[in-house]
Amino acid sequence: MNEIRDAILSDSLDAVGGLAVPESYRAVLVRKDEQDMFEGLATKDKDPRTSLHVEEVPTPDLGPGEAIVAVMASSVNYNTVWTSIFEPVSTFGFLERYGKLSDLTKRHDLPYHVVGSDLAGVVLRVGPGVNRWKPGDEVVAHCLSVELEDPAGHDDTMLDPQQRIWGFETNFGGLAELSLVKSNQLMPKPAHLTWEEAACPGLVNSTAYRQLVSHNGANMKQGDVVLIWGASGGLGSYATQMALNGGAIPVCVVSSPEKAAIVQSMGAELVIDRSAENYQFWTDENTQDPKEWQRLGAKIRELTGGDDADIVFEHPGRETFGASVYVARRGGTIVTCASTSGFLHQYDNRYLWMNLKRIVGSHFANYREAWEANRLIDRGLIHPTLSKTYAMADVGQAAYDVHRNLHQGKVGVLTLAPEEGLGVRDTAKRERHLTAINRFRDV
Repeated sequence: MNEIRDAILSDSLDAVGGLAVPESYRAVLVRKDEQDMFEGLATKDKDPRTSLHVEEVPTPDLGPGEAIVAVMASSVNYNTVWTSIFEPVSTFGFLERYGKLSDLTKRHDLPYHVVGSDLAGVVLRVGPGVNRWKPGDEVVAHCLSVELEDPAGHDDTMLDPQQRIWGFETNFGGLAELSLVKSNQLMPKPAHLTWEEAACPGLVNSTAYRQLVSHNGANMKQGDVVLIWGASGGLGSYATQMALNGGAIPVCVVSSPEKAAIVQSMGAELVIDRSAENYQFWTDENTQDPKEWQRLGAKIRELTGGDDADIVFEHPGRETFGASVYVARRGGTIVTCASTSGFLHQYDNRYLWMNLKRIVGSHFANYREAWEANRLIDRGLIHPTLSKTYAMADVGQAAYDVHRNLHQGKVGVLTLAPEEGLGVRDTAKRERHLTAINRFRDV
């Protein structure tokens, strides 16, 4: 593994294809025999630091249409948190079902699960039938894994019945020194970014693009008022940038003055600090308070000069969903994914049906949407929101911080890269965008 890393760091990328594929590599994983370790504990008390392990694992065989990537850096998404606390279900059920699909997919059904749905690195090997990519190519990966053997997937790959999220519903994810991907997950690494910066947008940037911009999501247009929950977080920070770039009017909901400063530095003018407003949408575990929904709606109209939200960018889920349905304008759209505060939503349907609103479900992105989202990063129109980078040995702490919302933007993880700041190929482009790239680190 050191030989591969040294070749990449010395820019000897043409030589990468001639290097041997290691028989094993270090990876971040959860163990099947520990999947009941948190049984009986409340979600908040489940600690990823006890369930995520860094271990040496065998390198999987390379199949047709696949690639092995030497991973320089990765990142932690909320699906890594879910995997690490075995909620809402253990991911080993995903691996077992996938393993039954074919002889090739049996490789994924193992007593351990290598996690991670982002990477930036260098192609080490490609399997039969791969023509676009070759060893030595610098790449990032999106997390859509799909078999494309069903007609439904050829209109929108997210509708394929065999659609899965790599590193969550499949094995051999990106939080590792090597990773196995389908070759059509690969996209060019933006040349002005470091390894850790390039690794952090993939999942959340593509998710925000489909959810907000795509015709498969809210189909945002110029002038739309967009309420963005968690606007400085891993997902919301990209939605905020897309709203600003697209001529929309973001109303950014954050949880502290520090996070308010982040979105203001991005150009957002309308900010709601939940810590200052102290919204209490739930009076107890089973009862919501519509007066608090009304108070939020009044605050939005105060900021916008009388307008309600055309689009509500929803991802907290249970905690906020009733309020989101209420505050959307008549005929407006609530577009939802993730549900990090809980999957069982409650809302008053009168405010939906009688006001002709619609709820749109959104999940990651199809191939074209992921590619377009990466193109925005490459052109410097959207910037990474990396706030902190961890060593692979500290990935449990990184996941803990995301679980407890102690972070802002995205957190990165170094895998093969020995330190931060490596991997920049286009220094002139980087210089033009350096202030925006460093925005989340400076707060």
